[in-house]
Amino acid sequence: MPRACTTRRRFLGALTAGASAALVRGGCARPAAETAAPLAPGARRPNVLLIFVDDLGYGELGCQGNPQIPTPHIDALAERGIRLTSGYVSAPYCSPSRAGLLTGRYQTRFGHERNFIGRQNLDPAIGLPTSERTLGDALRDAGYATGLVGKWHLGGAPKYHPQARGFDEFFGFLHEGHFYVPPPYEGVVSHLREKEPPYDANNPVLRGHKEVRETEYLTDALTREALAFIDRHRDEPFFLYLSYNAIHSPMQARREDVKRFSHIKDPHRHVFAGMLASLDDGVGRVMDRLRTLGLERDTLVFFISDNGGPTAELTSSNAPLRGGKGQLWEGGIRIPFIIHWPGHLPEGVTDDRPVIALDVYPTALAAAGVAPERDRTIDGVNLLPYLAGDHDGLPHETLFWRYRDRVALRRGNWKLIRQDRPFRLFDLSRDIGESEDLIDKRPDVAAELRRALEAINGQMVRPRWR
Repeated sequence: MPRACTTRRRFLGALTAGASAALVRGGCARPAAETAAPLAPGARRPNVLLIFVDDLGYGELGCQGNPQIPTPHIDALAERGIRLTSGYVSAPYCSPSRAGLLTGRYQTRFGHERNFIGRQNLDPAIGLPTSERTLGDALRDAGYATGLVGKWHLGGAPKYHPQARGFDEFFGFLHEGHFYVPPPYEGVVSHLREKEPPYDANNPVLRGHKEVRETEYLTDALTREALAFIDRHRDEPFFLYLSYNAIHSPMQARREDVKRFSHIKDPHRHVFAGMLASLDDGVGRVMDRLRTLGLERDTLVFFISDNGGPTAELTSSNAPLRGGKGQLWEGGIRIPFIIHWPGHLPEGVTDDRPVIALDVYPTALAAAGVAPERDRTIDGVNLLPYLAGDHDGLPHETLFWRYRDRVALRRGNWKLIRQDRPFRLFDLSRDIGESEDLIDKRPDVAAELRRALEAINGQMVRPRWR
């Protein structure tokens, strides 16, 4: 998928000059820039809205090629923004992906490598290490109002609570999943597994630290709370991390949403469609509120999924990619990735340069005129000069992944991967589906990538838990 050219090049000036973060080059990271250029006198600092959705497959949005389930509101973000078709997350599972997103660092640098579920959420030794600073910390310290609405999954003990990790306000839940309505599950169509995990055990919906009984369909409730946060902070710069748990299991959709898809005969897929439609409606309501308040041009919006879709569980499609959630095949780590900032970035552009969710951290800080920390390696890159057309090169020469005994590295269009057997090599420019292993035909490339992978892996630490 070639990168589309745009006839409009917007130079962001003070927002991008001097605010780039670390680039990974040949396995070594450059220190982050020490200063950020000031905003122009009288300029409003932009709001940051990070919409992070759960288990959405690469091929499930209309703008990603799915004609079966309309997603007009998310598609509109792409139509007025930039769709990054080689956008990645740093892990194929929920919790480590979120750890990388919020710190701008490979989570394997600080041992947050493994996912955790169930009782592990209550273990005080398991969670985002308190030595790490989040995007919430950085923007709150810069004077932003900060809020998290939705799923946390970075530790359930008090020291990991969102309000201890940079967020002034929190409405949501702490563990890996949640039922969409409380028992007896009225008003929804469910397609539950025979042994559905007890998502709600010791995992209440919270407002701050206080348990609340939420009766509205959870996707709608999270949208409601996001709108309220925007309304409260409309007159000051804010950072809202809107972390929908949709379309993560359990599969429960409102009856009225399911009825919209009578043409889908598979009952499992039928429920999935209703869940995705509700998510899309929520995104539409949030964007409508920004427009109504005159804040759309003042708000930098990211829309990203936390990992690839689990096809067998949800019917989710990662087409045309191979594999899905939990794997380092493209289908597990390449995800829908959209950036939207009308009036500041080009609109209606498709960009195929490799980027990663780690880039959200330095990009948001650069937009806010905030310098990243000097005391740690930031693996993400400020994307603003690349997206604006000021830099024509690649934001990343090399991207790296490690999960358990699986590793992968992308350099240019070459990808080296060890997923379930010895290393394999693919040319993604010709084989996005990773079907033709070239390791025997190009041993020179494989050897070069293997050395780069080992150099980067040598900077990482052991997992903090299993």
